[in-house]
Amino acid sequence: MLKTFYRSHACDELSEKNIDKEVQLVGWVDRRRDHGGLIFIDLRDRFGITQIVTDPELSGNAHKIFETVRPEWVLQIIGKVRARPAGQENSKMATGKIEILVSEVKVLNEAETPPFEIADENDENEEVRLKFRYLDLRRKRLQSNIVLRHKLLQATRKFFYDQDFVEIETPILIKGTPEGAREYIVPSRVHAGKFYVLPQSPQQLKQLSMVAGFDRYMQIARCFRDEDQRGDRQPEFTQMDLEMSFVDSEDVMNVNEAALIAITKECRPDAKLKFEKFPRLTFDDAMNRYGSDKPDLRYELEFNDISEECKGCGFGIFANVVESGGVIKILRVPSGAKFSRKDIEELTEAAKIYGAKGLAWIKISEKFEGVPVEKLGADLTKKIVDKCGGEKDDILLFAADEWETACNSLGAVRIAVAEKLKLLEGKENEFAFAWITDFPMFAKDGETGELASIHHPFTRPKNPADLDSDPLKARAEAYDVILNGYEIGGGSVRIHERDLQKKIFDILKISDEDAERRFGHILKAFSFGAPPHGGIAWGLDRIAMLFAGEPNIREVIAFPKTNKAEDLMLGAPDIIPAEQLKEANIRSTADVKKTKRDVFLEIVELLESNKIKFEKLEHAPVKTSAEAAQVRGTTLEQAARALVWKTENGYIQSVCSAAKEVDEAKLKKVAEVKKLELAKPEEVKKITGCEIGCVPPFGNLFDLPVFVDKSLEPEEIIVFNAGEHTKSIKMPFADYIKIIGSKTSEFAK
Repeated sequence: MLKTFYRSHACDELSEKNIDKEVQLVGWVDRRRDHGGLIFIDLRDRFGITQIVTDPELSGNAHKIFETVRPEWVLQIIGKVRARPAGQENSKMATGKIEILVSEVKVLNEAETPPFEIADENDENEEVRLKFRYLDLRRKRLQSNIVLRHKLLQATRKFFYDQDFVEIETPILIKGTPEGAREYIVPSRVHAGKFYVLPQSPQQLKQLSMVAGFDRYMQIARCFRDEDQRGDRQPEFTQMDLEMSFVDSEDVMNVNEAALIAITKECRPDAKLKFEKFPRLTFDDAMNRYGSDKPDLRYELEFNDISEECKGCGFGIFANVVESGGVIKILRVPSGAKFSRKDIEELTEAAKIYGAKGLAWIKISEKFEGVPVEKLGADLTKKIVDKCGGEKDDILLFAADEWETACNSLGAVRIAVAEKLKLLEGKENEFAFAWITDFPMFAKDGETGELASIHHPFTRPKNPADLDSDPLKARAEAYDVILNGYEIGGGSVRIHERDLQKKIFDILKISDEDAERRFGHILKAFSFGAPPHGGIAWGLDRIAMLFAGEPNIREVIAFPKTNKAEDLMLGAPDIIPAEQLKEANIRSTADVKKTKRDVFLEIVELLESNKIKFEKLEHAPVKTSAEAAQVRGTTLEQAARALVWKTENGYIQSVCSAAKEVDEAKLKKVAEVKKLELAKPEEVKKITGCEIGCVPPFGNLFDLPVFVDKSLEPEEIIVFNAGEHTKSIKMPFADYIKIIGSKTSEFAK
């Protein structure tokens, strides 16, 4: 520890070697104990804790000061190191064999009573923790996490510096370069009516660095995305960004694999690497075997495919799925025959979240039990059991659907089974890295039917000839690195030839004019001799979360935002003075909304600005969905019921058909929350400005994450009260989904 004016040692340094030496310490009062004579204080700094003590006979005025001291006061003490009395040592503390007999003390600062205990980490409300984050950060857990994050960044830089990479800082204020998420927009004061955006990543800038001749680039880069938050998302986040010239995908993966192994050993020396050489799984292989493109490989539970065996079988559900081009997948769960009916129902609900219609099963005991057994027949059942290695006391879980739904739904079941069987107990320090390769180049947009890039339009196809025959069969020279069920990085080899890039733009129906407007700078750069190049980006927040064993990335970020992108400590976002807005060429509607918010008018303006056809309905006041349907002349199924819920992370909105009720357990899973309760009328009024019963299903107007149930999908037209009991909107469901920007889930009953 570097000595300073205030201290000679840190609070973790002293030991028996220092006995009888006079020392000077500073720190916060962690705990205070008055034993009626001696007063003990645990003095804390970021390095550790030292027990200090005053004796009324030996410490003079220092003892009187200790009588007034309270938790979180800041002290400077001078005293002599002595051994703790026999039997009073604390083996859990680095300084547990000594204490400091204080001779002098100076109170550097008093402290108010904190809103929560610093010394004891209880289950406080996260909003309180984030509001007083500077106090939360005094705690050992968060301090350890931040130091671990620091080591992660240092080790990352050191590894790549040693491999001749150059760290190049790229600008934060850039031109919009669409990458799939909404961008944060920054107005220009100098150029009225024009805007910068904050970068979602330095993607094009690092490619331009390759054109510039820096053939090994890396950067610890700050990135920004204006999207709904989750446990592993923040509006601003940190990437390790990397790009290399004159390489193929093997070169990029090899250097990154070596980096991740070295960094893991440096930052988590106690961790066990399950694979010294990262396994390589293609996208198809990962989905077929595990139902995920980021499977947790710390446990087995692989799928089998019995589609071929079920062609024309006696079980009509299976036979029809195969005939229509779908697949039958099986998950064999060793010793799973002990699952109760309730367990199986819970697994079925996990499958339904991802679109499955149900979950068939067969238990293996003295005989085969389950609905499919009688229909499949004894011989085919045994053949299926043998194919997947079924043994006594196992259970087989079946997903029968089109390929993507079958894989995803059974993948969710695999995770739920692992939780039920506690397969990860004792594996908290096991790290299972792997590579996922050969992703599809394109996928069909669910709304437009047009092709869209899976990664980004600069990703190189493995076989360019596939672009001419069937673009949907084309595979990308792309790769993700995964760890324990999370994607922690992704990249690709890039297109560096202008002609090939134009072919990709043509497939994506990006016109020459649009390509020039959006990507003209990089296309021009490619005309000056761009080298073959490829790269990757790691999500450092996510890696830090996994290294620290935390449930979300907020616990490894010093000053994070809530799931509503709010900084509760600073009070951001906040209003800006009118003069400043005017100077930045911005006009705000905040003052209008602050006086009297007209939600109906807001929805009308939103729909009109997006050129959506809709119908305004004015009617007598309605209080219930059934009454509203009768007054409007519409069906109960068409009515969109919007509810506001309170969770541990803030408020959310659910939207389902008024003919259905919300299954709270399902909604919890869909929204990824642990606590869920309906918001009180006064809370709803405060958040939306609307009374209960007339809150529109546009939660995005109120900064609420919106979850839409599949029960409305069959309805071509939906109708809802729009801010008032006497006004409704009638509009196409497809347009509603487009405007709300949300996919449908299944959580109604």
